[in-house]
Amino acid sequence: MSLDSESSPSSSRDWFFPSPSFIHSTSHHSRSANYPRKFTTIPRHSPPSDWKKPHKTPTFRSVSSSSSASYGDPNYGRLRRRVDFTLRSQRTSKHEEEVAVLEQKRGVSNAVSVEKTASGEMGIRIAGQRFKIRWQMAFSIAVLITAFGSLVHKNFSLHNQVIDLQGSLLNQLAIANESLGGGIVVVMAERDKEEMELDIAKMEFDFRGTSVICRSGSPLIVADLKKVSVSKARAIIVLAEDGNADQSDARALRTVLSLTGVKEGLRGHIVVELSDLDNEVLVKLVGGELVETVVAHDVIGRLMIQCARQPGLAQIWEDILGFENCEFYIKRWPQLDGMQFEDVLISFPDAVPCGVKVASRGGKIILNPDDSYALQEGDEVLVIAEDDDTYAPGALPMVRRGNLPGDFIVPKSTEKILLCGWRRDMEDIIMVLDAFLAPGSELWMFNDVLENEREKKLIDGGLDINRLTNITLVNREGNAVIRRHLESLPLESFDSILILADESVEDSAIQADSRSLATLLLIRDIQAKRLPYREAMVTRGHRGSFSQGSWIGEMQQASDRSVIISEILDPRTKNLLSMSKISDYVLSNELVSMALAMVAEDRQINDVLEELFAEEGNELHIQQADLYLHEGEELSFYEIILRARQRREIVIGYRLANAERAVINPPAKSERRRWSEKDVFVVITEKE
Repeated sequence: MSLDSESSPSSSRDWFFPSPSFIHSTSHHSRSANYPRKFTTIPRHSPPSDWKKPHKTPTFRSVSSSSSASYGDPNYGRLRRRVDFTLRSQRTSKHEEEVAVLEQKRGVSNAVSVEKTASGEMGIRIAGQRFKIRWQMAFSIAVLITAFGSLVHKNFSLHNQVIDLQGSLLNQLAIANESLGGGIVVVMAERDKEEMELDIAKMEFDFRGTSVICRSGSPLIVADLKKVSVSKARAIIVLAEDGNADQSDARALRTVLSLTGVKEGLRGHIVVELSDLDNEVLVKLVGGELVETVVAHDVIGRLMIQCARQPGLAQIWEDILGFENCEFYIKRWPQLDGMQFEDVLISFPDAVPCGVKVASRGGKIILNPDDSYALQEGDEVLVIAEDDDTYAPGALPMVRRGNLPGDFIVPKSTEKILLCGWRRDMEDIIMVLDAFLAPGSELWMFNDVLENEREKKLIDGGLDINRLTNITLVNREGNAVIRRHLESLPLESFDSILILADESVEDSAIQADSRSLATLLLIRDIQAKRLPYREAMVTRGHRGSFSQGSWIGEMQQASDRSVIISEILDPRTKNLLSMSKISDYVLSNELVSMALAMVAEDRQINDVLEELFAEEGNELHIQQADLYLHEGEELSFYEIILRARQRREIVIGYRLANAERAVINPPAKSERRRWSEKDVFVVITEKE
């Protein structure tokens, strides 16, 4: 349905069943005085004056908000079979009708809301009254479309594909808009409108006041883009398609061209999810200043590498990228002008400053700047906070600086890493690992791709094996879900093991996760049986003394010796890994949707994420507490922040020795507590 009241009716399916006849009237003079309509329709013949409404029978009843049957009544199912519209003779006067319409328009933003029960029942609350309906009924969609038609342009994000990560993306946008009372999200795709709405109705999360509107159309057709008032969107998210990466990116490029060709111009920016890093330059060239890109595969690959080298980092990234906890915000505080960054660090009781957006350098964001940098007029402060309205600078506290326990220099040691599975961007992962690892490190690649084909694929992808400086490649062929193939590997000797979701083998997220879980359990079982402690226990006569479920305990001990990172596509698989504690994980679709939502909310954050993911610049790191304090020493979080500045680090959180999760942006930063050397701190530091 067109959002422009002067345009002709849309050819897309905007209704679940044929529209009632009073909607179709093409001429304005044919309107009834008692039934004013303000949009073009198709005419129909009026019923004879002596026509009367048919008598209702128990098996054929109309749906009405005043019906006496409750939702729990068995007859409620019959009530949904038909919608009878009131006859014109039963309408109110013209004056009463116009007053009702005006009242609806004035209160539409507050009067209409969508609710969902555990049984899948959808409810629409209009002017304080709740109507219980189902997504299959056209009445709910008609209300949403007509009610939000005049508001859809005010504050919404637009998606033009519906794929696996759409649910987590909608969830993140809903959380982000919760503090604003909710927003409006328009989903546009070349799918049937009814199917999209049914898919969204099945999603198991709270929309938190955000309204989702579906439209069937092509982002390559300007007329379809106008249907959703694309020029008024606050942000436009272009999602990648499943299948061939180059074809998906080519379509994304055409979509960007189509969007930049909108005559009215665009109010918001375009966030494009790309599949191949090589296509990023071309999309930015076409989109110019309007476009921000997120290369999904590249982001996940870099996250897996970082998390494999630092156990626990996956959970920290999940917290920072998502809107449920603390995330990045940028804001100007004029009262801080002239203050040095060292003092800015301890000026926010409810946030942790991480950098400065320097006005004199064209708005460039500097992460982890020098302590002596003084904020200038126009500079903005980058912080990690719970929400954009939950923090503000306070009075500068008195904080004792103190000294570090010693000048620790942790040498960069060689590592031995195993990659299970194959990805189309394997050459990018190898180059990133070569930049991160110390000279003399080994990278083992175990998958079912023939060795001669691997080398050809890597060379075609742009990798020059002879130019690798820090790592040596070791190739092994085999199936990662066959035990005897895995037993041929020295699994107990690897520092880190990365299990990749092999897209060439599986065709669904569930199947890919099942394969990854099988590989994980096999590797952990083989490692546990090769552990020295097992032989020692047997020789001491402890055979059979393990309690029920001891294989989990053995695997957990194996996890202390090597880190396994599993790429997980379906969020439901996360619970299995969380309970067993035998592996860390990276939720690929979830993290990509988090990054897309964050960049859609504030495009400036994309520069921050790109630096934290890159081989150079700053990164998130987990450091042992003994770098900053002695065992049992009592310090406040502010004191630890200032001590860490002696190492040119910014402490953003910590994880206690007996805790499972890290605390980012902790409260009560001035209160002292007793620390242990087994605690760890999360810091932003320059890459070695």
